Amino acid sequence: MAIKLEKVVQGFYDFLEEGKIMGRRCPKCGAVEFPPVYACNSCGSLETEWCEISGKAKMHSIVMPAALSSKPEYRELGKYAYGEVELAEGARCNAVVRGISRKSRKELLERMPLDVHAAIYQRDGYKTVVFDLDEKYLG
Repeated sequence: MAIKLEKVVQGFYDFLEEGKIMGRRCPKCGAVEFPPVYACNSCGSLETEWCEISGKAKMHSIVMPAALSSKPEYRELGKYAYGEVELAEGARCNAVVRGISRKSRKELLERMPLDVHAAIYQRDGYKTVVFDLDEKYLG
């Protein structure tokens, strides 16, 4: 059974298949929404339009996966954590960030915010967006 997605959500996944990470920009106030939604959360305009995301971002928090928040399908990601990510375009979202271990967490918390960058990740049957810790923080 195929899942019917809303138009903006379907567009987001279609762009990922093309190798593009997209958000929605409001032409009235300039705010960018990511993940994309129909209406601007800043001014309420319904006239948003697609814009490509640079992928550059800052990570502002680190939450390590626990028994209830850990997902078996993420095992192949390697070491990862959850955190609030702020895109260069201004949008903030909660995301999965690869490259963070329990061992490195304490040192990384002292260096916040951390530079991260978006990557397209192939899950079982579809692509999604995760973020990678910049190499300057890795061992």
